[in-house]
Amino acid sequence: MNMDLNKLMQQAQQMQEDMQKAQEEMAKETVEGSAGGGAVTVKATGTGQLIEIKIKKEAIDPEDAETLEDLVLAAVNSALQAAEELAKSKMNLDALGDLGSMGLGF
Repeated sequence: MNMDLNKLMQQAQQMQEDMQKAQEEMAKETVEGSAGGGAVTVKATGTGQLIEIKIKKEAIDPEDAETLEDLVLAAVNSALQAAEELAKSKMNLDALGDLGSMGLGF
């Protein structure tokens, strides 16, 4: 097996630096999720940290707390899904390529 260890180490270091940069960028970006036609909206960072929850007054029914709980849960899950999609696009995992191109010969 012919492999250039220095080249492999350089590529690994570059990948690590690229991933760290992407994570820093994601932490600065925000995504949003909503439920109930916008009755509940949630904002999160691209890394999945919740930063804001907004609930419209119309969504608050003291006799039906379960519906509001469901709306909040759905909006949070929507925001976290958006953060995951952002992470996939920022990390561009598909672009890492075939490990064989690094000389690993799989």
